[in-house]
Amino acid sequence: MGSALEEKPFKNREDVKAEIKRCSTFASICMFFCFIFAILGVIGDALNTTLGLESMSWFLLAIIAGLIAIHPQMHAVAAKHLLYMDESK
Repeated sequence: MGSALEEKPFKNREDVKAEIKRCSTFASICMFFCFIFAILGVIGDALNTTLGLESMSWFLLAIIAGLIAIHPQMHAVAAKHLLYMDESK
């Protein structure tokens, strides 16, 4: 019985590269929204106005978007590791 390390974690290299690109794109979009939400929170707090939501709500949305961005970014990192670990054999 072989270990999980001996099995191929992906079908071919192009599938892994496409997966890395999709995950990186989604993580970048989430981080973009994270920064936008944080900027809206800072501007709303500095002007002491409500920009659709209270400032704390914008900061909470920024934190949530940042946390959501962690998963696809870690998935892309693991896929890159497996891709280049396979090249070194």
